Amino acid sequence: MKADEVAQYLQDHPQFFEQYADLIARIVIPHPHGGRTISITERQMITLRDRNRQLEGKMGELLQFGEENDAISEKMHRLGVALVAAGAFQSVLHLLNFHLRDDFAIPHVALRLWDRPAGADELPEFAEVSEELQTFAETLAQPYCGSTSGFETSSWFGESCAHMRSQALIALRNGGGTIGMIALGSEDAQRFYAGMGTLYLERLGELVSAALARVLR
Repeated sequence: MKADEVAQYLQDHPQFFEQYADLIARIVIPHPHGGRTISITERQMITLRDRNRQLEGKMGELLQFGEENDAISEKMHRLGVALVAAGAFQSVLHLLNFHLRDDFAIPHVALRLWDRPAGADELPEFAEVSEELQTFAETLAQPYCGSTSGFETSSWFGESCAHMRSQALIALRNGGGTIGMIALGSEDAQRFYAGMGTLYLERLGELVSAALARVLR
């Protein structure tokens, strides 16, 4: 019989060891961490201890993830409260940059809006954006995370653009239509990477969109 056939047989016939109880005491197997042999009972204890350590490690990871998510949620709450209290466009920009820099450690933030209101000609937030990028923003089902290479958004970061290695691009929407885009930049290539979770970035986009739609009416 092949080894997997023996294993399957023992699984299908648990009464085997009741009929041959003395066999358990006579069988010895190699120690998993050394050259000596041990009984099946001792081997089971080692297996249980190993599984317990693995479970403790997984539990520790889950607790760490939970604590990190709680911290991010608290930061998002603070940002949301601040944006609700902002009564002017410049206040929204100031609070957004302040919270992203101090709370989220994102030093490079750039914003572009498609529709330029009267008197906003000098503001970089209303600078010209290509139709290609506007179309790209329109098609974003979720924030883009990855390299800055090939994106005109890298120029939005001014003198720091040459040092940007990763970015997150979040479409801003109002009433279903796209009104602009916010770009978060980092010198760390792994800060915003393809495939990362984007739930909090999506929430950030929703908060900023709502605040801007209110102050730009």
